Amino acid sequence: MKEIKRALISVYYKDGLDEIVKILADNGVEILSTGGTQSFLESLNIPVTSVESVTGYPSILGGRVKTLHPKVFGGILNRREHEQDAKEIAQYEIPSIDLVIVDLYPFEEYVAANASHEDIIEKIDIGGISLIRGAAKNYNDVVIIPSKDSYGTLLSILKERGCRTTLEEREYFAAQAFNVSSHYDSAIFNYFNRKFEIPSFKKSEQKAQTLRYGENPHQKGTYYGAEGSLPKQLHGKEISHNNLLDIEAAIELISDFDDTTVAIIKHNNACGCASATTTLEAWEKALAGDPVSAFGGIIVTNREVDKATAEEMNKIFFEVVIAPSYDAEALEILKTKKNRIILESNNITPTPVKFRSLLGGVLVQERDSHVETPEELKPATDKQPRPEEIEDLIFANKLVKHTKSNAIVLAKGKQLLASGTGQTSRVDALRQAIAKAKSFGFSLEGAVMSSDAFFPFADCVEIAANEGIRTVIQPGGSIRDNESIEYCNNNGIAMVITGVRHFKH
Repeated sequence: MKEIKRALISVYYKDGLDEIVKILADNGVEILSTGGTQSFLESLNIPVTSVESVTGYPSILGGRVKTLHPKVFGGILNRREHEQDAKEIAQYEIPSIDLVIVDLYPFEEYVAANASHEDIIEKIDIGGISLIRGAAKNYNDVVIIPSKDSYGTLLSILKERGCRTTLEEREYFAAQAFNVSSHYDSAIFNYFNRKFEIPSFKKSEQKAQTLRYGENPHQKGTYYGAEGSLPKQLHGKEISHNNLLDIEAAIELISDFDDTTVAIIKHNNACGCASATTTLEAWEKALAGDPVSAFGGIIVTNREVDKATAEEMNKIFFEVVIAPSYDAEALEILKTKKNRIILESNNITPTPVKFRSLLGGVLVQERDSHVETPEELKPATDKQPRPEEIEDLIFANKLVKHTKSNAIVLAKGKQLLASGTGQTSRVDALRQAIAKAKSFGFSLEGAVMSSDAFFPFADCVEIAANEGIRTVIQPGGSIRDNESIEYCNNNGIAMVITGVRHFKH
């Protein structure tokens, strides 16, 4: 056990500190402090020794330099059982410091609030981060409290046994300290690197959510994400690893649609999707696309869920529903299933950058945020698509973008008829989509076909034409594009090229 006899306190946020300092004072601990923290402690009638009375230097450079002094850092870093350290401490009259409590300037808050560059720079803490690192390095002798998040743990220790700590407790606080300092430095680096794009991957999240399990029950799973990174949960059981993957897929898909749209997600792919004039109509058309796969799926919409829609949704089993809002009656209907996860997606937007672990490293890329517009479509054939067919082409192309490659999407009247997903050949993807559409009674006459990549041969457009499909959208880019285009011209099929491939591996 080590006894706390002297403490240095320098914090930005003071909430939760009053009870701690009263216990310290009651136990005869000398408290050193500066600036606003000193004034706060004095307002509580806590005896305080100013740091400048120890160092002989006032706070200078507009507060940039307050604690950066050998008498402060010598007091923190001296090894109590080290003979030479003890001699130097005595020689230079340096008081040992046994407890350091720091709460850093809120750099991230200022960045998030789009503060001026000058204000953000002044919120880069120098003295505080140095105190944290110094005290953590000397955890054998010093207790470091690196943020307000650790106040509660320290308070529990003080209440339990007074101003005495174990080595294990000090080592735990040291680990927390380096967690705080590394996160803080990562945030600062990423702020500066927005301009320079230095090739370095730094991502730090301080909030962790333990999941029931990972992809499978024998795998552990944890979600790390900042506050507000997930949709607000209004009801239901704990969200799982696989739920999260589908939730992300659902939000990314629905974010590409402006019309009233409902989609049903299963294993990261849309098994149903439709745009319509009302949410209820969109739901009914989406469900008709594949009522079998919809069982146990995830429903997402970009409009408020009303009572009538909720009543129809409630007729099938599904795990998750995501919407920007719910009317009161709809919410009560959906809550009748105890474990159903109900999420509010308002203000949740897809991340602009995506990354994943890979072979001991990290693979990083920009999110595929491109959404084709009618103006971007380049006619490749003599026959031109009609306005309503262009609408279906755009609709289908949004869906194929969010479907595992190789992918084919068949649509008509802004309704997903069927898709071929994750196949090793484009022909297989098309045949899968055709078979699926027919199994649910859809006629493909007049439907459109979207492909996530080019056609290397004319076989896909030929198969599609034989089923009554008369309009095709694809990115182009094959050295044999002309074969597909020629077949379309000879068989009265309209084809447009986007110039943008949407692989989703």
